[in-house]
Amino acid sequence: MNTKSLQNEKFHLNNNAKMVPFAGYNMPMWYSTIADEHNCVREKLGIFDVSHMGEFFVTGEMAKDFLQMVTTNDINKLTKGKVQYSSILNRSGGIIDDLLVYDMGENKYMLVVNASNMEKDFNWLNDNNNLGVEIKNLSDEYSLFAVQGPNAEKVCSQLFEEDLSEIKYYTFIEKESSKFGNIIISATGYTGAGGFELYVKNEFAESLWDNVMLAGNKFGIQPIGLGARDTLRLEMGFCLHGNDIDDSINPIEAGLGWICKKDIDFIGKEIVDRDRTNKPSKVLIGFELVEKGIPRKGYKIFNKEKELVGEVTSGSISPYSKKAIGMGYVSYGENTISEKIFIEVRSKKVEAQIVKRPFI
Repeated sequence: MNTKSLQNEKFHLNNNAKMVPFAGYNMPMWYSTIADEHNCVREKLGIFDVSHMGEFFVTGEMAKDFLQMVTTNDINKLTKGKVQYSSILNRSGGIIDDLLVYDMGENKYMLVVNASNMEKDFNWLNDNNNLGVEIKNLSDEYSLFAVQGPNAEKVCSQLFEEDLSEIKYYTFIEKESSKFGNIIISATGYTGAGGFELYVKNEFAESLWDNVMLAGNKFGIQPIGLGARDTLRLEMGFCLHGNDIDDSINPIEAGLGWICKKDIDFIGKEIVDRDRTNKPSKVLIGFELVEKGIPRKGYKIFNKEKELVGEVTSGSISPYSKKAIGMGYVSYGENTISEKIFIEVRSKKVEAQIVKRPFI
């Protein structure tokens, strides 16, 4: 078990967290119930421990050129203080990982990657580093808390004694604090509820958590587990690596063509261009059950003629809308919005409808 996880475990157990092993960490799945925590984030605010995410730092004169080669978005659009959503592809166009790229100025970038892909990502970046840049994995030095929800800005502005409304979506600041050391405050998050992600050195993590909870008490803050994190991102139609995207899925199939720029070269671009031009064989859809049932990963998807056309990759009951929602891949010709489909739930074909994302 990772030492950072063991350090943070104490204050989760003090909040009655249900702990589960995840990507080498011991992480809180929930503290009360998934539905209660989910709706708290939508209506008030919550704090997540997402310290399992990886932080790589890429530096050197050729850092921009290197990242332009190994990530799919346009690094030239970044300036200091901006963040970019992107992906790393293999040579077959498959998504090794989706990630955030932070421009920290002076040829320095921070990459935030998924925990379960950390070692794979780090090896891939090093194997393709023919430009002499320095790549450091400092994940074990950082803790990461996401403060998300309508009241997140008030709480964080109060806590850091600074008007954080100036931090626009997908931008960040670095702040030196006597209480918390050098902290990165980023207007990102995977809930669609607004708020900030706070990167802090491990030695200040427990203090920061406690202070956020204290400042958030009058606004109804709750600690939030990985269960609600998953239902929140699903409501927004955001892909989860390992579920909706993986090394065998390319960005066009996943509906992520917008993070693959046409006028730049990157590893895997040939496959992206091929499917962008000729249409992919399958495509990711969102759906909502019309009849009673709960869609789960791996369930089969049938078209209106009840022919097998795909498979569910994510599914749940939305705690906010109370509707059964999900995502999955279907044959390209079966992806029409409002089209009737069927999800096989425990040997029964349950009627559903293809809908636009986000679901709320």
